[in-house]
Amino acid sequence: MKISKTTQLGRSGVQLTAMGFGGAPIGNYREPSSDGDSAEMVSQAWELGARFFDTAPLYGHGLSEYRLGYALRAYPRTDYAIATKVGRVVGRSANGTASNDSYVDTPPFEAEYDYSYDGVMRSVEQSMQRMLTDNFDILLIHDCDRRTHGEDQPEVFKQALNSAYPALETLRDQGVVKAIGFGVNEADICYRALQNTDADCFLLAGRYTLLEQDPLDDLLPACQDRGVGIVLGGVYNSGILATGPIETARFNYASAPESVKAKTAEIQRICDRHNVALPAAALQFAFAHPAVSSICIGARNRGQQQKNADLFEASIDPQLWADLRGAGLLRKDAPTPR
Repeated sequence: MKISKTTQLGRSGVQLTAMGFGGAPIGNYREPSSDGDSAEMVSQAWELGARFFDTAPLYGHGLSEYRLGYALRAYPRTDYAIATKVGRVVGRSANGTASNDSYVDTPPFEAEYDYSYDGVMRSVEQSMQRMLTDNFDILLIHDCDRRTHGEDQPEVFKQALNSAYPALETLRDQGVVKAIGFGVNEADICYRALQNTDADCFLLAGRYTLLEQDPLDDLLPACQDRGVGIVLGGVYNSGILATGPIETARFNYASAPESVKAKTAEIQRICDRHNVALPAAALQFAFAHPAVSSICIGARNRGQQQKNADLFEASIDPQLWADLRGAGLLRKDAPTPR
């Protein structure tokens, strides 16, 4: 089944497919992938209808950008949208070997934090060279959040607002990029950025899912009012909404707590009554909010990528959403697919 729906990213004018290609896996996230397999993943995503591709310098210390840029050379540049990120500059590793717990078999480079104006300009120039392009559709300030920086986050966020964001504004004014914003793991960071900038968009990893709906309180309605587009990543909450409440289920980058497993089991029981796969409900629920322009999914192999596309387009009885609300598992103000 193919991804058929396209949307506009808020007021930016950038056109996205409803489901985008997440580039972390082709950067060797947690397991290696060959250049050939990575190219085939991009090719299959195109055949499935995806025309939005997201990556970052962090993903494999430049490897994902390199592989994605090379694969996309087969297609007209005007036929797709690409997003990458700033906030890290890739440079030579001090000892000639890369070190990162999340990415394996990477080039001998390190991705060092740099939210300065000049650092953003260097990062974008590097990304252009790796991706063989002279422009981007979306540039996002990456990971200026608590999960990444802990107690240093307030100072990092201040620099992101005062140095990194003005650099992106300059690039937007020059026509190097069409839409600018932030890509983070926490909805309240997006909301603070919205209050302090004229961002076009946000990429929010998790935080608005079948299990988490707090952004309905402020971020999502504010973005809708201002015409700011949202791309959602992590709509499976790092795994549990894809696998179900199995013993090894992951939730937000860690082992799932028993309370989360119990709630997921309740959701799954109602899905089973309607013959709906839990991950299909997760994908389609996340996309249903009118502020959401796309959901970005990183698949590990072609089988998984095909399954995600099928699940996204699967038919779901509207009564499922009513039953989830009735059981107190969905907020009453959460939009659901029509």
